[in-house]
Amino acid sequence: MLTSRTIVATAAALALITFTAPPTFAQDKPVTVGGAPMYSNKNIIQNAVNSKDHTTLVAAVKAAGLVETLEAPGPFTVFAPTNEAFAMLPKGTVESLLRPENKDKLVKILTYHVVKANAMADTIKKMIKDDEGQHTINMVSGGKLIAMMKGDKIELKDENGGIATVTIANVKQSNGVIHVVDHVLLPK
Repeated sequence: MLTSRTIVATAAALALITFTAPPTFAQDKPVTVGGAPMYSNKNIIQNAVNSKDHTTLVAAVKAAGLVETLEAPGPFTVFAPTNEAFAMLPKGTVESLLRPENKDKLVKILTYHVVKANAMADTIKKMIKDDEGQHTINMVSGGKLIAMMKGDKIELKDENGGIATVTIANVKQSNGVIHVVDHVLLPK
């Protein structure tokens, strides 16, 4: 039997449901890289072309014929050097690499920045810790990088002893993740 108290409580509950805004679900807030938001529903290429800090990388990816690869489903982890990182290479290196006759060398360098996995920073940090401070990463190029920690930052050591630091981590993409790095990594 319904009492007046039950009817009032039910009516109040229905009113609350009716006039309360629908629940919202947390969306990934886009990370800004090179002045542009990086949207997690876009692929690596769709986002990278908008970053003014990665114009050299985008030009290199195009010259190497890797656009379709990095638009594919993946997953990929890309350690993405900035324009400043490319500018640290010896004078004339980038221009030389962009020439058609050096395409194979360019492909090898670029794929040395890619892992066929979706490796977020916490995962990399855990692997470093589990491997007692240094974790070997197998790159798409066939080369290896050594991941290690310096303070709270991930550092990557290439096969020549060069070091790159992850400056912006976990830039989620629809087909993986980008970690921005401050140096170009070079295979042997």
